Amino acid sequence: MKTFKLKSLQIIESINEDLVKTDITLEDGLIINREDDKNSWLIEAYIDKDYLVFFKDLRSRRDQIMVEVRITKDSNAPATFITTIDGLHEVGKHISVIFMGTIVDKRKSKIEEMLENLIEKGYQGEELLEKFKQLI
Repeated sequence: MKTFKLKSLQIIESINEDLVKTDITLEDGLIINREDDKNSWLIEAYIDKDYLVFFKDLRSRRDQIMVEVRITKDSNAPATFITTIDGLHEVGKHISVIFMGTIVDKRKSKIEEMLENLIEKGYQGEELLEKFKQLI
């Protein structure tokens, strides 16, 4: 396993046929490449408790969540992951959100192009995620 510093986190959702990115302000965070046969990664975001309702709602609405993160340095290119929320824990005035997922091994521009094409074809919500997973 390899552990890295999580520098930024965005949640990507399809809302009314648009891709909406929600920036999450991090207090701290880490990302672990588990180096297993499933190519799984663990992402832990330590954030302000103000996000608790947002993440509870997100978890109840979606089985899979697309996230974009920057690893180690703000200047690094973002990496995109398809994840699930495996843990949501209150820690004093903060919360810990634990995502498990796989990295999308494509360039950002190609991913955005694929998603835009799917949205133009009318895919939304879970159907959009399933079709996207088939393409990657």
